[in-house]
Amino acid sequence: EILTNFQEEFGYDVEWRPGGYVFVAYRPEEEKTLRALVDLQRSFGLNIRWCDADELLQVVPDLNPEGLRGGTYSPGDGHCSPLLLNHAYYELAKRAGAEFRFREEVLGFEVRAGRIQAVKTDRGTYPTALVLNAAGAWAANVGKLLGMDHPVYPDCHEAGITEPVEHFLDPMIVDIRPGPGSANCYFHQLATGQIAFCITPEPPILGEDRRETSVFLPQVAKRIIQVVPRLAGIRVRRVWRGLYPMTPDGLPMVGAVEGIRGYLVAIGLCGQGVMLGPAIGELLSRLVLGRLTRDDRLVLEKLSPNRSFQAQEVLR
Repeated sequence: EILTNFQEEFGYDVEWRPGGYVFVAYRPEEEKTLRALVDLQRSFGLNIRWCDADELLQVVPDLNPEGLRGGTYSPGDGHCSPLLLNHAYYELAKRAGAEFRFREEVLGFEVRAGRIQAVKTDRGTYPTALVLNAAGAWAANVGKLLGMDHPVYPDCHEAGITEPVEHFLDPMIVDIRPGPGSANCYFHQLATGQIAFCITPEPPILGEDRRETSVFLPQVAKRIIQVVPRLAGIRVRRVWRGLYPMTPDGLPMVGAVEGIRGYLVAIGLCGQGVMLGPAIGELLSRLVLGRLTRDDRLVLEKLSPNRSFQAQEVLR
């Protein structure tokens, strides 16, 4: 809802496109998994349904029909420009009184009697009673400055973008079939016409190396063309590599950390930061202000940074 009404409410165009999400199934294994997830998501009131092959081809006419068994369709979903969205958040935060410090390294923290007292950087010391670690793929590094061992690790993912072409693709397309070197692939067409595409490496590529590789482009091109043959022949503009902050169970870590009062985390969003960010931001604001609802407490219990991390992620 926040992104759907973002321009009207805040005055920033973040290139929101409500085209929906489509998860395709070309094998019985994926059909079984996706049908079970549809039932689970519908039980929570989400607008998602299973479509047979003919119905899905009406939603996405350019899907490869050969072997298509069907798929899930959630029409209320969409996508936006993360760059424009982050800039909008930045401007709105400044307007609300937030101050930003760039190119300033956090060196440590002052802690007395088990409570945060200050943040120390290479440019000075900032007294504070509250610290929020939202350092993404580097969250564990920040935690170590406080003697914490946060189970958040950077997982390298590559992505690419094509030249702009005439609009033909509404939903984000996700294919969860495993392939050589990849657990899945996903792609969508931006409001500006480009096709953005990505895979999830399998096995995972861990670490902080953000250099693109020669393996990625032929690997992902083969996969996405199998799903939408029309993509063949579109020229690629560039590729890049980024880091997903992953957790052992695929769920974020949000809330207060045991052992140090005044230390909160919002880390390990596992590549879902644009989706989850607004809700987590509102949740943390209510936590800080002491205005938690019953539902808030249930969410914080599920996402507690002090949990056992024994659950397993269904889809990577």
